Amino acid sequence: MDFTISAAVEDYRARIADFVEREVLPLEADRASYDAHENIRLDVLEPLRSKARAQGLWCLQLKPENGGAGLGRMGMAVCYEAMNRSIFGPAVFNSAAPDDGNMMVLEAVGTPAQKGRWLKPIVEGKVRSSFVMTEPHPGGGSDPSMMLTAATRKGDRYVIRGRKWFITGAEEAQHFILLARTSDDPRKGLTAFLFDRDQPGWRIDRRIEIMGPEEHGGHCELVFEDLEIPAENVLLGEGDGLKVTQVRLGPARLTHCMRWLGLSKRCVEIARTYAAERFAFGERLAKRESIQMMLGDLAMKIEIGRLLVMKAAWELDRGGFARKEVSMAKVHVANLLHQAADTAIQINGARGYSKDTVLEWIYRYARQARLVDGADEVHKMVLNRNLNAEGSDFWRWPVAQD
Repeated sequence: MDFTISAAVEDYRARIADFVEREVLPLEADRASYDAHENIRLDVLEPLRSKARAQGLWCLQLKPENGGAGLGRMGMAVCYEAMNRSIFGPAVFNSAAPDDGNMMVLEAVGTPAQKGRWLKPIVEGKVRSSFVMTEPHPGGGSDPSMMLTAATRKGDRYVIRGRKWFITGAEEAQHFILLARTSDDPRKGLTAFLFDRDQPGWRIDRRIEIMGPEEHGGHCELVFEDLEIPAENVLLGEGDGLKVTQVRLGPARLTHCMRWLGLSKRCVEIARTYAAERFAFGERLAKRESIQMMLGDLAMKIEIGRLLVMKAAWELDRGGFARKEVSMAKVHVANLLHQAADTAIQINGARGYSKDTVLEWIYRYARQARLVDGADEVHKMVLNRNLNAEGSDFWRWPVAQD
């Protein structure tokens, strides 16, 4: 693959970096900008979103006909990394989960009518959305075949009964994508549905408190008690739920990695600045070999992560599924983010452990990275499955077609 980026992508990256520096970081440094769940307050966020939209930095991941810039996955890798120099960045540019993944799957598989009804308002920033899949034990988590929430067909409608939990963004969402069981077929037993917050027959049972800071809308437990969904709000078709999850979750996992690389670089930035300023035992921290080794190790691992992400993005852009590429990137970058935050805190000492920097915020946020969208162990099992199936071809180079 060619590692050069286009002049257009570089222009977006530079303008995003400038916007984050001028508009976002000053607000991030002000504790008054935070809501009760340690994210940017919505009344502070909306003016920033308006500025980003006015400067053409809005929803870059989507195709132009859907309100985006058509960057493709490789362009997104460059720009998302720049956006997430700030912990507030993704929300500002409408590239934050779960809206990001929901917009991309609606763009990919929604009908024109569904795009107008469900996608357009998210793109315009008028509503937020949520992806409703994970269930409490003994229901489906990383293994969707265990899903218990049921959708029963009654005429031109489906009736939904069941329970979901750790549903990101649910408390603020207006539009939802729901996975439910419509049959016991192992491959065609799940169906994806669209529903609106105002429809009766469901409720939020609780907002689940978590260790780290939260996305807008938190992580909620949902109960479905005869929610009725018209058949026209099925995504793809009955029994195509697994296909919908594959279309959504692969790219969404990769966009997490793109954003986490930005946060990892921010950790190094804070650590390097402090090490260059702080004197101890007669010399700057930056002059100490132990500090140099810590930062050099992180620099190398960040670059490895960028290469893994870019290879997966390249594979997606050329029409592949990039399953093993995404799994490798997900495991590496999730662990990298945790190491980057931990190392930066260690270099900053008590300052890093305090709320004087965003390092402790990133550290608590980072622990979930090894769990969300598939735990490390699940992705490693996927990689071993590929290794068993492909043998030495696991590492094959793609060959150009003459």
